[in-house]
Amino acid sequence: MKIRLSILSLFFAVTGVFLTPIASADETTAAPRETKTLKLASGSSLLLDIQTNKVIYASNPDVVVPIASVSKLMTGLVVVESRQNMDEYIDVNISDTPEMKGVFSRVKLRSELPRREMLLIALMSSENRAAATLAHHYPGGYAAFIAAMNAKARALGMTNTHFVEPTGLSPRNVSTARDLSKLLIAAHKYPLLTELSTTKEKTVSFRKPNYSLGFRNTDHLVRKPDWDIQLTKTGFTNEAGHCLVLVTRMSNRPVALVLLDAYGKYTHFADAARIRNWVETGKSANVASAALQYKSDKNLKQRQSGVVEASK
Repeated sequence: MKIRLSILSLFFAVTGVFLTPIASADETTAAPRETKTLKLASGSSLLLDIQTNKVIYASNPDVVVPIASVSKLMTGLVVVESRQNMDEYIDVNISDTPEMKGVFSRVKLRSELPRREMLLIALMSSENRAAATLAHHYPGGYAAFIAAMNAKARALGMTNTHFVEPTGLSPRNVSTARDLSKLLIAAHKYPLLTELSTTKEKTVSFRKPNYSLGFRNTDHLVRKPDWDIQLTKTGFTNEAGHCLVLVTRMSNRPVALVLLDAYGKYTHFADAARIRNWVETGKSANVASAALQYKSDKNLKQRQSGVVEASK
């Protein structure tokens, strides 16, 4: 009997399927429903009750993966904690960010924008040149900013997280769903980050030269009246897939949700809706077969490479 249970435990660990939510040693689980009823397309996911620090649901929460522009949430946290003048005009600079080479942007090099507005378009619209610029204008320069990103990750206990640049364009910016839930909780404490990341749209005015550009939030859930999004960031690269992290309310409680490596332009948003519906009703909608096949292929590749979970 013990052998059979061990085999089953190994199977669920490898496939990322859990019959009950998992938690770390200092957490206890709080499952409102049986997790076997929940179907998600995202390769890694974690839902955390912020008030109790209890994991409500998790699937592959410790797999280390590229996180794309979710990296910009750490960029924003480092900027806010540096206490630099948010009204200071800074010029657009990507000279020390090789990942920016050949990446299209409507933002003109060397034009100027207040630091606050630069942070706004980095978080709200995932503007890469804005994120790189914030790093270039950090005390001590670009290298000091990257060091600060990694130092903050260590301070938050994000033991499986590493950054090499501020935008998320590099696949070497990696983390886990569990680590990113810690980043969400830390960032949620700053009203400026919650305000900027959830702004629906904004037109900002640059100078030298003078021009204006309109930007929209990359998380379309902020425009839905039935969602209370308090902090959010999306991300996408071919290596990372589609990613979404946010703080919201489900079943009248504050939660942090991390969804990584989803297939399809809207799959991560659909997963967010599926997990909220599951929390509140116990029911889960079906996932498109193409999305499930993508997830299955990724899981197989991870098993073949021997990367199932990060070391704890």
